[in-house]
Parts: sequence; structure tokens; C-alpha cells
Amino acid sequence: MRSEVSRFYSELGQNLKLFDKYRTLKKSEAYATLTAEQQKIVDNEIRDFRLGGAELPEDQKPRFQAIMEELSQLAAKFSENLLDATNAFAEIVADEAVLAGLPDDVKEAARLNAEKAGIEGWKFTLHAPSYGPVMQYAENRELRARMYRAYATRAAEFNDGSSKAEWDNTPIMKRILELREEDARMLGFANFAEVSLYPKMADTPAQVLTFLREMAAKAKPFAERDMAELLAFAQDELGIADFQPWDAAYASEKLMQARYAFSEQEVKQYFTEPKVVAGLFKVIESLFGVHVKADEAPVWSEDARFYRIETPSGNLVGQFYMDLYARETKRGGAWMDEARSRKRTTGGIQTPIAYLNCNFARPVGGKPATFTHDEVITLFHEAGHGLHHLLTRGEELGVSGIHGVEWDAVELPSQFMENYCWEWDVLQGMTGHVDTGAALPRALYDKMLAAKNFQSGMMTVRQLEFSIFDMRLHCEFDPKGTSTVMDLIQEVRQEVAVLFPPAWHRFPNSFSHIFGGGYAAGYYSYKWAEVLSADAYAAFEEAGNPFDATVGKRYLDEILSRGGSRPALENFKAFRGREPSPDALLRHSGMVAA
Repeated sequence: MRSEVSRFYSELGQNLKLFDKYRTLKKSEAYATLTAEQQKIVDNEIRDFRLGGAELPEDQKPRFQAIMEELSQLAAKFSENLLDATNAFAEIVADEAVLAGLPDDVKEAARLNAEKAGIEGWKFTLHAPSYGPVMQYAENRELRARMYRAYATRAAEFNDGSSKAEWDNTPIMKRILELREEDARMLGFANFAEVSLYPKMADTPAQVLTFLREMAAKAKPFAERDMAELLAFAQDELGIADFQPWDAAYASEKLMQARYAFSEQEVKQYFTEPKVVAGLFKVIESLFGVHVKADEAPVWSEDARFYRIETPSGNLVGQFYMDLYARETKRGGAWMDEARSRKRTTGGIQTPIAYLNCNFARPVGGKPATFTHDEVITLFHEAGHGLHHLLTRGEELGVSGIHGVEWDAVELPSQFMENYCWEWDVLQGMTGHVDTGAALPRALYDKMLAAKNFQSGMMTVRQLEFSIFDMRLHCEFDPKGTSTVMDLIQEVRQEVAVLFPPAWHRFPNSFSHIFGGGYAAGYYSYKWAEVLSADAYAAFEEAGNPFDATVGKRYLDEILSRGGSRPALENFKAFRGREPSPDALLRHSGMVAA
């Protein structure tokens, strides 16, 4: 039904009678009598009609509609190819000696995978709970290299590992870029990046690229220092003279252990699922004065749980599903989505419902699931999106919750919540060792905090590499020219990167954010919103309490509850009393010159 759905929305976006109703309303005296929410919806609708081709000449509309339908199908195909390629690969290990260095729970999960497939030994896949630990902990360099090659060439033109010709996303990317450029030209824009930015906070591609390059200029010296330390450690302590990208995660883990005398695996034993989920709920309750309780609803998998959020007096605010474990049939990564949004109906207020999805390793050996600290941060991140959806006070669907929020501001509430994963008072209450039940020791927390910004320079330039690549791809690149997508990303790496993958690495072929999702010419929004979220959290730091009731109420009133009812910049300025500043982000990331 995908093409039918796409056609419906294309026709709706070009419905001149409906468009004229909105334009007439905007010009009428009645517009002044509408609520602020309703006025914002009218303004957004007029903007979206223009982006939907409503003002195109009649003879051009069928072509525009065809572009929209084909883009929808190509995005779906891109994601399907990536999922097929990810699922197709399996690394079967028969000799346990090859698994030296791997944590016991990872080995047990691999053994169960093999047993399920009717195979002797251990089965590893390209799904995050399997792939990540191999790259981080496996001492066997050949194993890491094989897994890296398979992961790096997913949905590419090679016929090996995780690649098959029919899954090659290269022609799909080219076609998507051609259609996006045609779409932009038809609408009167110079390029697709301008189309993408039209409803966002940022004004122009040049403004975004300036922002990204200024961040890169500040981060790259720290990234170069990180890389030099890693190369020296790999050679001097691990005997790796010919350092390769498949050594990076492994050497980084060893360096972190050597420098801070702890490993992620050690920390993971303290983050058991029941304690983490209870800790998350306590943060939500403390910040926003609500209660989170277990609830009942139909579920699509026995993994899924259902909860409700209530006011202190017991009134329902919203509900959410939580589905935390990886499954073969499940989309990769972590995400929040909406099942139902808050709005006023003839029968009263319809309360919102959200989905919170992750891909963590499930429990093994009769013990509760344990999460890495990064996975805990991921859960808090998605919960932040969920709270944006659930704690809205909007009564009009078009601007309720995450609706109508500028794409480059939508990550503010999610990244804001990540800060609580570093607060000692929070971690004390949300940890319990999987074997002993003991809370996280203060000494280990201090080491984690000292390591918090370990390689933050490298991580920052990596994100900036993706963001600059995405923006340049949609404002400078000619899909019909002689240069390829791979040529462009190599050019961007020369500008900002410090770790360079092999020539056969095909990162763009799996960049589903911009080819299979909604982040085209919008990937920068992660870093843009990080500035906003770090600055927002700094308000609590300035108050001297991460749960300061006055600041918490202001954050809820001016940002979370507003949804898309007014521009995100106005929300931020109402909360902070000024324009956003990058200073807090640089400080939080340890990228401030001593």
C-alpha cells in the first residue's frame, strides 16, 4: 500500500480548494480570533502546501506527485536492502580460543544464536548487540577485520560478506538525489537543502555549514590529540604497528581500561534492566511531578511492556510502550514513535501514547538483562523524545507534542535527558550488581566521570563528518556529474576526519538517516540540538540542583509542554532568557582549552 499512501498525501498536498481555504482564513478577520495553536497550524499548513507543490502549474503536478511516490518507494527499498544485508551475514566460530577477550554474556548469546540455527559453536551477526562487543573486546584481530569488512560493505556493490548485487544501494542513492534535486527545482529552490531547511530553525545551507565548520575547527585539535594517543598506545602497549580502523574500538577500550582502570563490561554488571527502568521513572517523576506506573494493553511481542503517566491526583497524562530487546525482524537502532497524540475531541481530551524502542541484548542464563552505560544513555534519550510527546498540553493535533516542532530542535528534549545518566544521586538509585545487588561504587563512578569525555574530540568530528557530508550532498553535489557520493565523503574526511576507513568502506550505502529516513539535509540537527540541550541543562547546573523544582517547571512550561505551538527558538529564549550558546556543550564535552 506504500504507493497508495504516498499518492494520497501527494494529492492532499496539492488540493487547491483546501489550500485556498487556508489562504482565505489567513487573510480574514477570523484569523485574529484563533488561538495561538490554531494560528500556528494555519501558517504551517500554508507552508506545507507550498512545499507539497500546491502552487505548481496544473500540468506539472502529475510529475511532482510521481516524484513523491518514487522517493517513498526508494527510501523503503534502501532500508529493506540494508536490513536484508545485515540479516544475511553470520560469522560462525568453532574454536572458543578465537573468542578470547569477549565477555561471557556475549559469548553465551552467540552460543544460543548458533543453537537456534542448528549450528555447533558460536554465531555472531551484524546486529549491534553482537557486532559491537566483537569490535570492542575480541583479541582476535582477524575476527575483528572480517566483521568490520562485512559491516562496512553492507548493501554495497561487492558480492561477498553482507553484500549481494540485488542489495546494492548505490543506484538507489543516485536516483534519490536526482529526484530530490528535481523536486527542489520545481518548487523554485536552488537545491534540496533549501527545501529541507525551509521549515527548520536554521535559515540557509551556508549558515549550517558555517556552524558545523566552526564546531569542527574547535573540535579537531582535540580529535587529533585523541588519535595520536590511540596510535601510540596501540603500538607501544598492544604491538599494533599497522593500525587499522578495525583496531580502533578494541584499542580504545584497552586504552580506557589502562588510563581509568575500568572497562565498560565492569560497569555493565551494575546496570540491570529492572534498576535502570525504575531509575528512569524516578527521574521523570522527580523532574515533572508525575507518577509512572505499569499498565495493560495488547502488545506485538512478549518483549514489549506498557506503562501510564499520571498526575499526583491520579489523572491520566499519557501512556507508552517500551520494547527494549533486539529481534531479527526488528528495525535496528533506537527510536521513539507515536501511537496516538494529544488533542481535544468532542468527547474531551484524547491522551497521547508513545512507543520507545531499543535494540539491547535480552536476558541470558536466568539473570536480568544488563546494559552498558551507553545503552542506558540511549534509553534516556528515547525517553526524552517520549516525554516531549507525552507531556504536551497541546489541544490541536498539528502542534501537539512533537508535531510541528522544527526538525533541528526535536532532539533537544532527548539529549537533555542524557545528562541525568551522569548524576551520582541518580546512578546510586538505578544500579544494582547483577550478582550481588550492590549499587555502583563511588570509586567506579569517579572513574566513569573522569573517562566521560574520553575521545570526545574523535566522536565529535565523526558526527560533524556525517553532517557536513549530508549538507554538501544536498546543496553542492551533482548526482548527474562525474563525481560520486564516495568522492564527496572522501573530500569531507580530508577536511574534518582523523580516522580514515579503507577505500572499500561504503558508509553512504547504510546511511539510512538521510536515504531511508527523514534526516536528508538535516543530520546536522543532532549537533545543533546538542547546543540547545547542553545550554538547557546548564540552567539546572546554575541553580545548583539537577532537579530544581523552579527550573524544572519552567522547562516543562516553556519547552516540553509547548510542542510545536510556537517557534523552537522562542521556546528556548522563554526558558533561558537569551539566545542559545555553544559554551555549555564545549564544556560538557571537555573541549575547552586548559
